[in-house]
Amino acid sequence: MQPPDELMARDFLPSMRQLVARELRSQGLSQGRIASALGVTQASVSMYLSSDAERAYSTLAGLSVSRENSRRYAALLAEEVQRGPEAGVRTVVSIWRALLGSGSVCGAHRAAYPSLSTCEFCITEYGKDSVARLDAIADVSDAVKLIESEPTFAAVIPEVSVNVACAPRGASSPAEVIAVPGRIVRVRGRARALLPPEAGSSMHLSNVLLVARRRAPAARACINLRYDQAMAEVLRKLGLEVIEIEGRPSEKGGDPTVAALEGRLERPTRRFDAVVDKGGGGIEPNVYLFGKGAREVARTAVEVSRAYSAR
Repeated sequence: MQPPDELMARDFLPSMRQLVARELRSQGLSQGRIASALGVTQASVSMYLSSDAERAYSTLAGLSVSRENSRRYAALLAEEVQRGPEAGVRTVVSIWRALLGSGSVCGAHRAAYPSLSTCEFCITEYGKDSVARLDAIADVSDAVKLIESEPTFAAVIPEVSVNVACAPRGASSPAEVIAVPGRIVRVRGRARALLPPEAGSSMHLSNVLLVARRRAPAARACINLRYDQAMAEVLRKLGLEVIEIEGRPSEKGGDPTVAALEGRLERPTRRFDAVVDKGGGGIEPNVYLFGKGAREVARTAVEVSRAYSAR
């Protein structure tokens, strides 16, 4: 018996721990806090930080994980482990299963165990949700096209830019949620996506969506827009049900908007179409629109942009 999880324990997990440790250190965390977040000893953290990161990138490349994706996974996991051990475990397992399902690990696994040269178990077992992921990617792609074709949309892009997130069926971590890498930005007065949508591309919006789904499971997609008094009036005129939060930075770190939304949804809450984060303490106000799919939230966002521009 030679399961691929041997490769996870030997190659993938130590390499990701090193990259996540370095990411957390770049954010100013002490070795003690990094050790606590990763669930390892401080001596291990010291070793991760003093070792050459190129070895980790090389090891991950042997599993068909590119340097760009290695960095993206490290940034994602650095965010998740600060939310708690359960979030970190859920996300690292989701990433690993996605790699198994895509066939990325097959080459290294077969090289280590030539008797498995014809094995396709992982692709069959872990790739079974690929249809749902492809549907979500198509949904976000169509939403982006709709947004890019709308001349008024640039008016509602906040300083932090816009993203659209869609949770495929069964998604439980940001690594599984589809969004736009690099976000949707303003280019010469029009909205433009920098890259095509893919899984794990927005820790922030994905976590906002996943938290909202605990109370509103029918919501599979989310988009963020600028928020000010004019936007408040537009939301009211369009009849959207809104709940408000104030995402302020805390000494504990983490995502202020996600923390504020988690706290708000612990209390009795009416049905909502949107969440307004009024911000403060350096956090830009944003409104988050929710819907049953990315196309739906894009259509609502376009309607909002037209009303906002016509005010």
